[in-house]
Parts: sequence; C-alpha cells; structure tokens
Amino acid sequence: MDGTEGSVGQPGPTERSHRSSVSSVGARAADVLVYLADDTVVPLAVENLPSLRAHELHCAIGEVLQLPDIALDVFALWLVSPLLEVQLKPKNQPYKLERQWPELLLRFTSAPDDDVAMDEPFLQFRRNVFFPKERELQIPDEEVLRLLYEEAKGNVLAARYLCDVEDCEALGALVCRVQLVPYQPDWPAACDLREKLDSFLPAHLCKRGQGLFAALRGRGARAGPGEQGLLNAYREVQEVSSDGGCEAALGTHYRAYLLKCHKLPFYGCAFFHGEVDKPAQGFLHRGGRKSVSVAISLEGVHVVDSREKHVLLGLRFQELSWDHTSPEEEEPILWLEFDRNSGGTPVNKLLKIYSKQAELMSSLIEYCIELSQAAEPAGPQDSATGSPSDPSSSPAPVQRPKLRRQGSVVSSRIQHLSTIEYVEDGKGIRRVKTKSTTSFFSRQLSLGQGSYTVVQPSDSLEQG
Repeated sequence: MDGTEGSVGQPGPTERSHRSSVSSVGARAADVLVYLADDTVVPLAVENLPSLRAHELHCAIGEVLQLPDIALDVFALWLVSPLLEVQLKPKNQPYKLERQWPELLLRFTSAPDDDVAMDEPFLQFRRNVFFPKERELQIPDEEVLRLLYEEAKGNVLAARYLCDVEDCEALGALVCRVQLVPYQPDWPAACDLREKLDSFLPAHLCKRGQGLFAALRGRGARAGPGEQGLLNAYREVQEVSSDGGCEAALGTHYRAYLLKCHKLPFYGCAFFHGEVDKPAQGFLHRGGRKSVSVAISLEGVHVVDSREKHVLLGLRFQELSWDHTSPEEEEPILWLEFDRNSGGTPVNKLLKIYSKQAELMSSLIEYCIELSQAAEPAGPQDSATGSPSDPSSSPAPVQRPKLRRQGSVVSSRIQHLSTIEYVEDGKGIRRVKTKSTTSFFSRQLSLGQGSYTVVQPSDSLEQG
C-alpha cells in the first residue's frame, strides 16, 4: 500500500466474520451495505461500483443519514475484517481494494493461509483518524455526536480504549443514562443493571460468579464491586434541564462521554499489531516476546500489552525519534528512540517493535507529525503586537498535567520492556550503561520546550 491506500491497523471491537459489503452485483448496479458503529446497516444502491471512489460513497451515506457537511471531515470509510483494518482515502476504490484483500493480508499480517482464504472485509463508516478531537465538541449536530459516542462506547467496552476502574464506571454511568432513564432513588436499579452489565462495563469488570454461588445470590442480592461502583456513578450523573427536552439532554450526555474519552491517550488512534522483546529473566536469561498493540494518533504513540491490558510505553511525538527497517531476510521492525533515566543518569533508549505493519506505522507517524506542524499556531514573535505590559499579549500559563493514579493502566511500564541503551561506534551499535551520543535516527520532531533531546556523551562512558 505504501501510504497510498489508507491507514492499516489491528482489528477492533466490531469484528465480524465472512460478511461482505457487496450484497449483489449486476452489469452496472450493485447494492452496497455500509455498517455504522452501532451495527446499523445502511444499504446503498450505486452505479458502476468497480470505479466508485470512497469519497462518492461517503457523500451518499451522508445524504441518507442527513448529516451536515462537517461529517465529511469527521468520518471516513474503512474496510474491516477480523484480520485487518484499512481507512480509505477519498480517492480509493473500495471494490478494487476488496478484490485485493488477500494480497493485503499476506503483506501486512501473519495470518495462516486458511484464514486468509476465508476472510472477507466489510465497509464501515467511522471516525477519521486525522480529525482533531478538539473539534468534536464544537459540533452541534446531534446525530454526529451520537455516532461518535457509539464508536467510543464500543471501544471502551471492548477494552480497546483502556480505562481505570473509576473511569469505566463513570463512562458506564453515562451509558446507563443514555439507554435508561435519569436515576431515581426509589428505583431498584441494581437488578436492572445486573441484567445488562456487559452493556455498561468492559467484560473483565462484569464477570459473574458460576454455579451454586451465582444461584444463591438470586434476586435482590447485593451488588458486586463493578455493579456497586456503576450504581454509585449512575447516581451522580448530572441532569441538565433544557427546553429541547429529551433529545437535548442526550446530546449533553454524548458530549460528556466524549469529553471523558478525550482524556484517554488512545482516543482516535489507529491500532496496529506487533511484538516486543521481554526483559531477560532467570538464571538462563530467557526472554521471549510479548504481543502488543501500537496505538498511533495525532498526538503520539502508545505501546499496549495486549494480554495484561495496560500501557507499556507512551510517547508524544516531541519525545521520540523513529524509523523502520524491512530487510528481506529478517522481520520488519519499527524502531522507537527516546530518553529516560537509568540509575539517575540520562540515557537514550531504543525499542524494537516487530511487525509486518512497521512501514505503515512509520508512514502514519510521519504524516501525523506533518499535520501537527501545519496546525501549529504562529509563535509570539509573529503574533504578539501589544506591549509587554499588555495582559492580552502575555503568554498563557502552562497547564500542569493531571496527577495520574498510582498503578493506572495508562501509565508507562517501561520496566516490562527490553530496550537498548547505545552509542554509535563506527558502523556498529554498542550497548552502554550510561549516556549516548547523537540520535541513531534522522527522523525526529523538535518543537519548542519539552522536545526530544539527544543525550551527550561523557568521558567516563561505561560500555558493555
């Protein structure tokens, strides 16, 4: 694809098997099925499907759903299957890409041949990776907000957007309000919530007991930890009175849900699959690899432990350099370089992510950085025209980041990664225990305060 056919990622929560978006094909016309985030199907009768471009199909969906013009920027068409996801560019032709699907799977996944032969993609209308989340809450249209809410909710419930328990409960409480009614003190909500718990919380937070103990709980039993936390959060959902009635109230809750999701580092990301080396353990220094998801957005890169469901490494683009290698004899690798402290001494660290999608991830990082740089506001020397004493011309105070909870799933756990600390030595890279020289990579972003800086060497380098 080489950056010309969209963004490829790891399958998300709306996985379906063997479901095609082309239901019937005639000489000139075809019935195309497009799926929304809430699993609603939008059927479209189109002419000349083989030459139809994604932009034309996108416009047709907007007309059927009566969406405003902003929807062309907010949403994109995706080709999705249990094995692969592709965000289409406006000029892409979905019909041709669907015919090339087996080739894409062989190139960008490690799926067995039998799975490749059986896999069939479908068209999905969902959020555009390149749409800034700051613009979402400025959208007045209720249906656009609802579609964004449904997609975010699906990602939270599928644990794709990882949340701490408190955040899951707060988000689940808003889903309760949208699907049910405002909380009422005399309403036996616990029993109703228990029946639909997996509609409000991720699966790992709503596991029920089995066998005799589950039967003994029965009706009216005490709520479990997840249920009780959800019930408490539901009780605290704020109601906003409005002359618009129920619809306006739901819009308020859609916005509240999206605002909470915006605080998650994964919101709006494209997801990719890869593996990283485990730290060597035991007498024999055995390591091995662990499966990870790589989440890339307009803001940065996060590496997530696919099994343990927590962040291993989170980096803003200002904090990293990167590159990818795809030697014919070896696995493709995405390289991330960043600086950290090692025993109180600053060092450069290098992380290897093994993935057949390394080239795609590298291209997406580069494009996201280009978009971020293009959106950067003019500096003070260009825009400040008032005197230094003019309050309107003084720079805004820097907002300190929110204190993260100890043990938060979104906090980096770099100790669970095997990284390389290095210096350049001619053509080779040598492991070191302290500082390193210039960056191993030429690809990096340096934008103002807090940008990535290369650690300078000292005369007392201890090399190994």
